[in-house]
Amino acid sequence: MIKIYHNPRCRKSREGLTILENSGKEFQIIKYLEEVPSEATLKEIISLLGISPIQLVRKTEQIWKENYKGKELSDIEIIKAMIENPKLIERPIVIHKNKAVIGRPPENIISII
Repeated sequence: MIKIYHNPRCRKSREGLTILENSGKEFQIIKYLEEVPSEATLKEIISLLGISPIQLVRKTEQIWKENYKGKELSDIEIIKAMIENPKLIERPIVIHKNKAVIGRPPENIISII
């Protein structure tokens, strides 16, 4: 089943959700600010995306700028920062059949559904 890691307050995330709704396919919405992904889940998402943990971080967030910017962090430390502060996780993330994309731009989602 298709999964979308979604933040209803984010315009790009809402646009991604609309693409899924219009696809007519079944999908699961995970509001990751409420259901924070575990370390194992984040590692799996990062692996499916084929990126490093730092590439999943929203570096423009105030939390990042104040607490992490300019520091030498290991991949595990970056993942833990995202778990402790889920607002740092880039969004939306859509997973389908062992593939994942970040929906920025939202049209990226079309490539895997």
